[in-house]
Amino acid sequence: MYEQLRRTQCLAVVASITCWAVLASPHKAQAQIYDVVISNGRVLDPESGLDGIRNVGIVGNRIAAISTTSLKGKTLVDATGLAVAPGFIDLHSHGQDAENYRFKAMDGVTTALELEVGVWPVSEWYASREGKALINFGASSGHIPARMSVMKDSGTFLPRDTAVTESATAAQQSQILADIDEGMKQGALGLGMGLAYTPKVTPEEALNLFYLAARWKRPVFVHMRYPGSLTPGVVDSLQEMIADATITGAPLHIVHINSMAGSKTPEALKMIEGARAHGLDITTEAYPYTAGYTNLESGVFDPGWQKQLNITYSDLMWVATGERLTEESFNHYRKQGGPVIIFSNTEEMVRLAMADPLVMIASDGILIHGAGHPRSAGTYARLLGVCVRQQKILTLMEAVRRASLAPAQRLEAFTPQMKNKGRLKVGADADIDIFDPAQVIDKSTYQQPAQYSYGFRDVLVGGTFVVRDGKLNEAQLPGQAIRAQ
Repeated sequence: MYEQLRRTQCLAVVASITCWAVLASPHKAQAQIYDVVISNGRVLDPESGLDGIRNVGIVGNRIAAISTTSLKGKTLVDATGLAVAPGFIDLHSHGQDAENYRFKAMDGVTTALELEVGVWPVSEWYASREGKALINFGASSGHIPARMSVMKDSGTFLPRDTAVTESATAAQQSQILADIDEGMKQGALGLGMGLAYTPKVTPEEALNLFYLAARWKRPVFVHMRYPGSLTPGVVDSLQEMIADATITGAPLHIVHINSMAGSKTPEALKMIEGARAHGLDITTEAYPYTAGYTNLESGVFDPGWQKQLNITYSDLMWVATGERLTEESFNHYRKQGGPVIIFSNTEEMVRLAMADPLVMIASDGILIHGAGHPRSAGTYARLLGVCVRQQKILTLMEAVRRASLAPAQRLEAFTPQMKNKGRLKVGADADIDIFDPAQVIDKSTYQQPAQYSYGFRDVLVGGTFVVRDGKLNEAQLPGQAIRAQ
């Protein structure tokens, strides 16, 4: 039996070496016929720094060859004059349905994750999308939906009454923690938390949530309590989250730092950089727009919102009609409930966030029957077309890194799937964007958000075309669930 086992192990090693040799040898690569070959494109791999003309061979759902010599394939894609990059990973994508996945695919997103608000129950959410998704999907175990469930809040996506206005009893807190913990057991990608939407959560409750995330060694993805430059404001909020992460050891991810910090963006980024320099596992993200978006009935617009956000009624746009609000219409629509766009930031602060190498790119987007914020459809094309090409805030390679590799690295310690995403190398998943750097641009606007981005000619998810020749391709639904191990 021992000799037989040794022979089996030796054969496995030989087979592995042979397989590697086929991928490594240009002569073997030339002889092989690949499922898909992308030829003569400008290949951008942010992990290795590769930026050059290459041919990419795909077998099944993986990249099998990257070569300077020509390759043979069943399907050939001439990428002359185009960039070939890893598919983008959106860590903050509320739109988790077929409508939103279409716009994501046309914007170069191959993986969209709901990590801020999160979901509950987790297993049911994943099961409802298995085999039905155009792109890859995943979620955190959400404090907001768990709290809404336990406290019998009447809201749907965000809380609007009991989970906003009431403090949780000790028994309710225990049940909320148990529900979130169960979601972690089911593979949630972290713990989603939105303290601005649940203002009655005490500092002690928040700390206990961090303790839970620390036990699982997964990040807390948090929308902090207070925005802006007041006291309390973004500095106080960041100090609370940094303290909780330091005390518990939980990894921390601060969502949309641009919309939270506003004019305090330089100070907020300095705080994050300082915490990282002293060993804290903290990351952040931003989107390239000056306006935010949330529900008018939420706790964000509790009394005092004008002073806290440094805006007034006319800085709010009711999404359903496009009208700017007055005090009268604000009160009417707040009782009704629905989304508003919040014009509260400056171009200067957005550019500052986009220029910072610590800041990942994430959309915070959702479209509902075509209505929403332009970031839902155009974040990544805007990054490439406006921030890179027009404003020259960052290089093309740096933009690709912060939209693909950096998000993958944020998750890969506890989600092995992510070790094969965000890269363009042999063995990586064939989640690939092919776009024209000279033409790519967002088309989505505040008045007409449901417009596909332009310039992404081909997008592949697991080796399957979800965008082909600039047009959406829904013949197959190759999206896979992304779960923590």
